[in-house]
Amino acid sequence: MIRLALTLTATLASMLAVSPSAVAQTTGSWPDKPIRLVVPFPAGSGTDIPARIIGQKLTEVLGQQVVVENRAGASGTIGSEAVARAAPDGYTLGLITASTHALAPALNPKLSYDPIGDFAPVGMIGGTPYVLVIYPGLAAKDVRELIALAKAKPGTLNYGSAGPASLAHLSGELFASMAGTTLTHVPYKASAQSVTDMIAGRLDMQFATVGPMLSNIRAGQLRALAVTGSERVAALPDVPTIAEAGVPNYEASLWMAIVAPANTPAPIVERLNRELNIILNTHAREALIAQGFQLLPGAPDAVQKWIRTDLEKWRQVIAKAHIQAPPPQ
Repeated sequence: MIRLALTLTATLASMLAVSPSAVAQTTGSWPDKPIRLVVPFPAGSGTDIPARIIGQKLTEVLGQQVVVENRAGASGTIGSEAVARAAPDGYTLGLITASTHALAPALNPKLSYDPIGDFAPVGMIGGTPYVLVIYPGLAAKDVRELIALAKAKPGTLNYGSAGPASLAHLSGELFASMAGTTLTHVPYKASAQSVTDMIAGRLDMQFATVGPMLSNIRAGQLRALAVTGSERVAALPDVPTIAEAGVPNYEASLWMAIVAPANTPAPIVERLNRELNIILNTHAREALIAQGFQLLPGAPDAVQKWIRTDLEKWRQVIAKAHIQAPPPQ
């Protein structure tokens, strides 16, 4: 009898915990109003572009406007926290990246959100590796020559990034460590300025997102030596991976995924996952590949696997390079 009473009590409590609106949503009325997709980086950034492509396609298949909301700041953690704290009603989604859900937690164990516990994964979008680009006047035609140049003058070659402790910064630290040399990191407030300096010869190199660099590479303003992923990218088919080019086992990618707040009703998450996978396999496939993406459609739990794997990887890089989280903005 005691066991039965406890079971009935637990069942009643779980029923009361579900709001009427959530119950309605699981029966098929969702969505009946616009949905916001929070992007934790500025408009026009390498993360904003795929979010808008996917948001437009979701608008078409869901029959409700998916509005992209840029909530930039603190290396993406402000926008991610906003998603974590939003109502789990299916009307707030978030775009997350390796930076917001692996790098930030690895740097700051007291982050304002739990990268796994505070989110309901919807599905992976894909990974976009960085491309290692250099000033064309630098005396290096490939990765091996770049490493030889760096070893001949340790610490004299510099590389830019969008800020200290960013994924681009750590990609450079990982490269230097695995290549057995040292490079000087030059942080910038925006990648546009670092690209300008590199074209002018004031900066030697950078690990940059593929899409925004394509026009500079094709115009001969920058030289692409390698991409940082485990495979070559369709947008730069003749550019090898860093692992192929001389640093075995090197890999660093800016993966992206869609999430909802934790406790979002399972039927909504399942519907979103299904629609996202269809979009990645059909409607948005060519546009995203043209931006340098390697698409990763699949089940929601793949998101958590990527988070856990990258958390451990970047914790080791951070510890070895003695990198500290940047001060609060």
